[in-house]
Amino acid sequence: MRTPPDRREFLKIGGLTALAVGAGSVPAPAAASASGARSAPGPADWRALGAGLEGKLVRPGDATYDSARRLFNPAYDTVRPAGVAYCANASDVAECVTFARRMEIPLAVRSGGHSYAGWSTGSGLVVDVSRMSSVRHASGRATVGAGAKLIDVYDRLAANGVSIPAGTCATVGVSGLALGGGIGVVSRKYGLTCDVMESVQIVTADGRLLTCDANHDADLYWASRGGGGGNFGVAVSFGFRTHPVREVTVFFLHWPWSKAVKALRAWQAWGPSAPDALWSGMHLTNEGGRDVQVVGLYLGGRADCERLLDRLTGAAGSPSRSTVDQTSYHRAMMLMAGCGSLSVAQCHLGGSLPGQTRAGRLSRDTFTAASHMAYRPLSEAGAGALVAQVSRPGDHTVLLDALGGAVGRVRPDATAFPHRAALYSVQYYAHRAGAAAWTRGARAAMRPHFGDHAYVNYIDAGLSGWRSAYYGQNAARLARVKAAYDPGRLFRMPQGI
Repeated sequence: MRTPPDRREFLKIGGLTALAVGAGSVPAPAAASASGARSAPGPADWRALGAGLEGKLVRPGDATYDSARRLFNPAYDTVRPAGVAYCANASDVAECVTFARRMEIPLAVRSGGHSYAGWSTGSGLVVDVSRMSSVRHASGRATVGAGAKLIDVYDRLAANGVSIPAGTCATVGVSGLALGGGIGVVSRKYGLTCDVMESVQIVTADGRLLTCDANHDADLYWASRGGGGGNFGVAVSFGFRTHPVREVTVFFLHWPWSKAVKALRAWQAWGPSAPDALWSGMHLTNEGGRDVQVVGLYLGGRADCERLLDRLTGAAGSPSRSTVDQTSYHRAMMLMAGCGSLSVAQCHLGGSLPGQTRAGRLSRDTFTAASHMAYRPLSEAGAGALVAQVSRPGDHTVLLDALGGAVGRVRPDATAFPHRAALYSVQYYAHRAGAAAWTRGARAAMRPHFGDHAYVNYIDAGLSGWRSAYYGQNAARLARVKAAYDPGRLFRMPQGI
C-alpha cells in the first residue's frame, strides 16, 4: 500500500464532501423600545440565553471566540457572529431558535462547518450541533447525533461490525451530508446516505421537536432526504439503516497526462456501469503537477477487483503506476479520508472545542468549488474540453464520482434528491490565486456538455438557476414543505428554499 496522503492531498483521493448550510432570520414578534422600534439583543439578553443552555454560548471577547467562529474554510474568517451556541441537546436548540426569532437576529446552523458558500456562519447566532455527536447501534439501526463527524461515525459503527454509506471527508458533519443527499464510497451498493435515513429529529421554526419518518410528518421527512441543510429547521438526530462490513479492496491507478482524454472516456463508460459492489472516482489534477488518477473501493476480494480493473485498463491503457490492496473496511475509510497513517483521534481538526481533538492533525483549507451532475457521457470533444480546463494554469482539481447502481434504482421523486439518472457527479475544486475565476470559467466551459444540473452539497453561491439545478422537478414540492413548516421564513439563506 502506498504511503497514505496528508489532508492537502485528500482531494486526490476522494471529493465526497458535504456541508452543513446556514440560515438567516426574518422579522417576527420581538421586544420593542418605547418608540416602537425593535432593539437588538443586549448583554443581559445574551447572558440569559447562555444561562438557559446546558451547552455553552461563546461570545465576542471570550477566550475561545476566535476559534469558535471559524468554519473549515479560512476564506470566511472575517465573519464575526454575535454568538456561537454549542448546543448539548434539542432543548438547547429550541431555546436558540426561539431567541433568534424573538430578537429578530440572523440564525445560522452548523454541523461540520464545511458550507462551501460559508452559510453555516453569519452575523447573528450560530447554532452548532457538534456536541450532539453520539453514535449508537442496535438491531441493524444506527442512531447518530447531528454533530457527529464522519470519521467518528465510521469508527464507532465499525466496532459493531456495521456502517452506513457516507462520504470521505473526515471532519464533515453527518447532518449536512445526509440532508443534501450524501454521495459516498459505497453508495452504488447501499444507496445515498439519505436513502438509509429511516427517521430524523428536527427542531422547527416554532421551537417544536418533531420526529419525522415515513408515517409521521412524512413531507418533512421527504424534504430532509436531499433538500439541503438549513432550510426547514435544525436536525438534531438521525436514524439510519446499517449494513454489515467486511474486508474490502482499495485501488489507486495513475496515467500520464497525455492519456487523460482516453482514460476519462474509458472511466465514464466503466465506472457508472460496474457491478454495484465497485465504486470509483476519477481525479484530473493540476496541483504542483498534472495527474490522472482513478481511485476506488470494491466490496470484495482483491482477485475479483483486479478482474474488474482489467476492463478499465483494457480500454484506457496500462496505468503508469497502480496499487491494489485488500484491507479492513475501517482502514479503507481511514485511507479514503487521507488518514491512513493517523489514529482516529488524529483524524480531526486540532483543538479543544466540540468536534475537535487535542491530538487532531488535520488542517483547514482555503478553496472555491462548483459542481455539475453528468446525465450523459462526455463526447470526445467534451472530454477534451474538460482536460483543457484542468490544464490551465492554477492549483485545481476536477473530481468525478461514479453513481448508478443502487442510487439509480430510486425514483427521482421518492426523496428530495432528484439526480437518480446521473452517471456521475462533477466537482471543480480550486486553491490559491485565481481559484474563483478558474472555478467559474471551468463550470461555464463545461455547461454545454453537462447541462445545468448541480449538487446542493457542493453549494455554489455564484450559481444561476440554482433551484432547478439542485432540485429539478422536486423544487415545487420542497417549496410547499417550506411554507408548511417555516411560513415566516426564519431559516433563510441566499439559496434557501
